[in-house]
Amino acid sequence: MEKTNKKRGLKFFYALMLPIVFIGGIVAGQLADFSFVNIGTGKPVVSSSSNLDYDSVEEAYDTLVANYDGDLDKAKLIDGLKKGLADATGDPYTEYFSAEESKEFNEQISGSFTGIGAELGKQDNAVVIVAPIKGFPAEKAGIKSKDIILKIDDEDALSLSISDAVKKIRGPADTSVKLNVLRGTEQLEFVIVRSEIKIPSVEYEVLEGNICNIRISRFSDDTDTIVKEAAKACKDKSATSVLLDLRNNPGGYLEQAIRVSSHWVDQGKNIVTEKRSGKVIKEHPATLGQEFKGMKTVVLINSGSASASEIVAGALKDYAVATLVGEKSYGKGSVQEVDPLGGGTSLKITIARWFTPNDKNIDKEGIEPNEKVEITSDQAKAGEDPQRVKALELLK
Repeated sequence: MEKTNKKRGLKFFYALMLPIVFIGGIVAGQLADFSFVNIGTGKPVVSSSSNLDYDSVEEAYDTLVANYDGDLDKAKLIDGLKKGLADATGDPYTEYFSAEESKEFNEQISGSFTGIGAELGKQDNAVVIVAPIKGFPAEKAGIKSKDIILKIDDEDALSLSISDAVKKIRGPADTSVKLNVLRGTEQLEFVIVRSEIKIPSVEYEVLEGNICNIRISRFSDDTDTIVKEAAKACKDKSATSVLLDLRNNPGGYLEQAIRVSSHWVDQGKNIVTEKRSGKVIKEHPATLGQEFKGMKTVVLINSGSASASEIVAGALKDYAVATLVGEKSYGKGSVQEVDPLGGGTSLKITIARWFTPNDKNIDKEGIEPNEKVEITSDQAKAGEDPQRVKALELLK
């Protein structure tokens, strides 16, 4: 996250966490975004000719009060007005959070929650799985990236927002949730037992052949620190090449994506460009680092690689410092910030789009691998990983 202005706060990739959510604790597609962070603009409300016609709002309210047969909760009505403003944008990543939802959002950012371990996003207005988190209930049950959620505990889910889907999927540990999903043309049912989700952002080891194997599951506030530890440990063991696994990584903090990219890209070179309405708002240059500069590198990506992970993959590919292997990435290239509104409520707003150094739009287009390798259903069931096999062949 950027720390250039304390009032403005932090930019994040809310790619799905809810952001990184994790279903149930869903990392829901808002987390680069999501890749996930609170941002307060600290700006006063300024009257302008573009303000809403509040007379019409008052008219609707007065009519409701005069005619509604039942009790009205004014606080809920105000929440509904704010939610309606966000929903009317038509952007699934622009959302109004009540005080309770804001609290849940911040808890999810920490990477520890109770749920099933999956990232959620939106596709054609339906809630979809961006990526199941490796080693957690969703993946173990057989949930896959791009699964469309049709029902949650037998209730229709097609019209739900990401936040509402997250609420229904989350729950106490050791309880179960039933998901009906559409995979291609096949409808499938999964009963998944929730558990506590604690996710280390980075795992690493030195493989045979002096290969430094690094897996980043999400870009949290400690990711670059652990990557530096990995670099030192790998060099101490005479590693000469790097396998960077970003598969099913739903995103995270922009600042961390830039720092990680900087271990391969020269300081000062642009990592990603932020554009709004087609105009460049800001370029984000590589920082100090360069721990892996000159080392042969292969990056693994798939359809579950989103947001911050796409920024890293795109930068390393554009500068030809790594070979990408796997499948086209998810295509979550929009930027969200969260502005507090008072009373614990907040508004998450899409403010820009990400473009790679070679000016490729990440949003909805994704990053193509240099070497396309898919994993068939039979291979997955057998525990085979042809993407990893191909990467190791290239490194050896």
